[in-house]
Amino acid sequence: MQAKRLLAILAIAALLGGCATTSANLSQAPVAAYRDSIELSGRLFVSYQKDGQPQNLNGNFDWVQQPGRVEVSLSSQLGTTMARISVTPQQATLTQAGQQPVVAADIDTLTARTLGWTLPVSGLREWMQGYATDAGGKRFAASPANNTVTTKDGWRLRFVSWQDENAAHPVPKRIDAERSATPTSDELSIKIIIDQAA
Repeated sequence: MQAKRLLAILAIAALLGGCATTSANLSQAPVAAYRDSIELSGRLFVSYQKDGQPQNLNGNFDWVQQPGRVEVSLSSQLGTTMARISVTPQQATLTQAGQQPVVAADIDTLTARTLGWTLPVSGLREWMQGYATDAGGKRFAASPANNTVTTKDGWRLRFVSWQDENAAHPVPKRIDAERSATPTSDELSIKIIIDQAA
């Protein structure tokens, strides 16, 4: 009876983790080399607090990254564009349909003020390629066998699944990011699923 219960728990845990692969089959290879220019599209699931109330946002995103610039388009699940964000080293701009563009010195200030939650663009540049800066300030390169890290700015990342975990240099498919509440920001969790990468 104990053995059956243990097997059932392990099976459920594997399903909840989104992967039923045993650790013996997980690739030790680090992710592909970081690229300054990428184009990604996928889905975004955000849970955050606004005015003390839990909020959720689900939608699609398109991400175009070039040296010195990131362009993000956020759309509803039906494909209606909700916002466009442009980030350069000098400023961040948010454009929403029927409204004047909003400009701020950085993306954290801009998204916290306009969306009610902080989109961590500087972190996402690396996270979506399987990289991060860990709590000690060192460069972290994820792999299917080494898939969790806490970043220098307090995000807990888990690279949940991969486009092909047996590839010589796997590419992330799903990333879960969580940050606890701080004196200046609320608790926030983001689930990112990358459907296409170029």
